[in-house]
Amino acid sequence: MAKATREKRDKQFGKWFRQMLIDAEILDYRYPIKGCGVWMPYGYKIRRLVTQLLRQLHDGTGHDEVQFPVMVTETNLRKEAEHIRDFENEVFWITHGGLKALEIKFALRPTSETAMYPMLRLWIRSHSDLPKKLYQIGSVFRCETKTTRPIIRVREVTTFKEAHTCHATFEESEAQILEATQIYKGFFDACGVPYVISRRPEWDKFPGAFYSLSFDVIMPDGRTLQSGTVHNLGQNFSRAFDIQYETLGGDHEYIWQTCYGISERAIGALISVHGDDNGIVLMPDLAPIQIVIIPIPSKENPQTILDTCREVADELRSEGFRISIDRREDLTPGAKFYYWELRGVPVRLEIGPKDVSRRQVIIVRRDTFQKEACKIADLPKGMRRLMNDMSDALRDKARKWMESRVHRVATLDEAAKLLKCRAGIVELPWCGDAKCGHIIEERVNAKLLGTQAGSEERTHGGCAICEKKARGLVRAAVAY
Repeated sequence: MAKATREKRDKQFGKWFRQMLIDAEILDYRYPIKGCGVWMPYGYKIRRLVTQLLRQLHDGTGHDEVQFPVMVTETNLRKEAEHIRDFENEVFWITHGGLKALEIKFALRPTSETAMYPMLRLWIRSHSDLPKKLYQIGSVFRCETKTTRPIIRVREVTTFKEAHTCHATFEESEAQILEATQIYKGFFDACGVPYVISRRPEWDKFPGAFYSLSFDVIMPDGRTLQSGTVHNLGQNFSRAFDIQYETLGGDHEYIWQTCYGISERAIGALISVHGDDNGIVLMPDLAPIQIVIIPIPSKENPQTILDTCREVADELRSEGFRISIDRREDLTPGAKFYYWELRGVPVRLEIGPKDVSRRQVIIVRRDTFQKEACKIADLPKGMRRLMNDMSDALRDKARKWMESRVHRVATLDEAAKLLKCRAGIVELPWCGDAKCGHIIEERVNAKLLGTQAGSEERTHGGCAICEKKARGLVRAAVAY
């Protein structure tokens, strides 16, 4: 595709996003089932680095990885009434095995509580079995009836990391919520993706949860993307599935549970937040190829240039960098620059005849396109410093951009005006009453993300609706 036809990220974000997924060979959404896509080799490598990061964060905090079937019996799905009531319209049902109708229907899991918790009942017997912290990475399925969008709103969520924990007391489950929040903060910070954490309103919490927290990201078009959630389930599911443990005193108590999930939406946020009109921009730690080496051809000593490229590549690989040399002879250096810029490779090294004679390379950063010469002998140390600088710069740029799009207002008129033009997130005082919350959503034509953590401890005047004393700040946004 010609460079001139590229969409502008900030002006045509939806088109830009779809185009980048295809052109950068991340995900092909032309699969003949609506809401399903195919992870392509380059995109799958990004996905693998992201899931590797998630595994490190969970394994390092005492979680054990498991893998449960994707099928759930209708009987188990209906055990937790509030849970199934909210998900019922989104369930894919399996009604036949071959030509024979099943006596009990199976569901493709929309989440995994009802798949996992019958097994927890078998595994947990006494206080010595607690706490139990499990996680898995797999697919969940939603019969999405709204307009589907690649990665953002799909029918098969192929990269769904969900953790489920079990505890002896409510206090221990609350401590786990804090740990889960720190895990997700660490994850998004590593991705350089800024976020806000909100406590979801009661009418929009996870079905069956005691309360829910959400991590929301502002996308380039001003809408928000819920990219991670943390839920304290209380004893709702343990009572429904009769999961009890024997206490030290010999009594039996229901366990306390939490769950928390991040999906491939986080990859969508990673691509969107750092991208530009030239393509995607990847954080160095999450880039399948961190450095691409481009030989600048010369008729006089082409082999010497290639030998130098290999020398540089071998040295950098020995330092742990992921390297590629673009040896394609049918493309000009300019065409190669374009190709790798589109794919977001953090650093490009150019090596031509003058560079060979000077024992140097030309370094080009993907985020700023700054160029500088560097002696080959200084490359390993220089690359490490540059990668760190680039990560910090991307993180800082994204944070400042997001902060400029969080607006604190006092009235509905101000909120409605900002949200009409997709300005990001507005925060306004709220008494906490559901009736006032629904009125806010209706008047500003947006969704309440939830209350700002800690805002209830400060004074914010009167509620934007009823003018009673505000219990905190509530966030509203046009959400995906």
